[in-house]
Amino acid sequence: MHRSNARTVRPRDRADLGRDQVVGMLADLRRTLLDRFGTSDEGRLDASRRMARRLVVPVRFHVVHSGRSGRLSKKAVRRQISTLNAAYGGRKGGVDTRVRFRLAGLDRTDNAAWFHAPERHERAMKKHLRKGGRGTLNVYTAAAGSDVLGFSTFPQWYAEDPRMDGVVIDYRSLPGGSYGPFGRGYTAVHEIGHWLGLLHTFEGGCVPPGDGVADTPYEAEPAQGCPDSRDTCPQRGDDPVHNFMDYAHDSCMHSFTAGQGRRIRASWAAYRSRGHGRHRVDPGTAGPTGARTVGAAR
Repeated sequence: MHRSNARTVRPRDRADLGRDQVVGMLADLRRTLLDRFGTSDEGRLDASRRMARRLVVPVRFHVVHSGRSGRLSKKAVRRQISTLNAAYGGRKGGVDTRVRFRLAGLDRTDNAAWFHAPERHERAMKKHLRKGGRGTLNVYTAAAGSDVLGFSTFPQWYAEDPRMDGVVIDYRSLPGGSYGPFGRGYTAVHEIGHWLGLLHTFEGGCVPPGDGVADTPYEAEPAQGCPDSRDTCPQRGDDPVHNFMDYAHDSCMHSFTAGQGRRIRASWAAYRSRGHGRHRVDPGTAGPTGARTVGAAR
């Protein structure tokens, strides 16, 4: 994407997956939940383990800069954390996902190469800076560029390459940043959604399984700008153009759904929770029958 239109059209991120990848990731989540808890039904799991309780994610914030360029203040970082809590807490208009974020550490690294080309130097940067285990969110800020605003790993990838786990965002996308319509801090909200297990709402277009979440209607292509509403797929429901996992301008984004909240909590239980032994759900404490399983067609 050319720099001239990078600030009006949201650049694509690395989480634009192929259908085989999506099907495989959803199947892996289903298998992991079934093996650990005896069910892959996210609603039933939510009720039985009371995962609706608030989940507090510790955040290690790594500010990569080049001299004064990109050297964010602690106040700017705290504004980003506040924005995350507002978005995931439903205070922007969506549901409360029951996820909160706590700043657990802030460091700054003056490295021009890492700052100007974080994708190229991603492994070296993360190897040097990353802290914590599978339940610690590592966020790196740098000049991601005009081709991407940020990129993230998925929880399914942690076991294979733990050192690469984390989220990289353009420093200009933080609240009050200079990246045009993407300067309200929602790039971090979006990319951290991937880190927590969410796919794009437009994943796969109108073809099942989409993002595998029942209450995010299918949409044929990403939203751009800020459409009032649209309906691009024959399945029921208007496109979720205001969802944080779409591509609209920051001013247009304001919601997660209840299903996305359950997906986050299920993914956390499967891949990021402290206990990794085998657990079984007591059928007597299960939620309503007929709840949709992970990856089911919507």
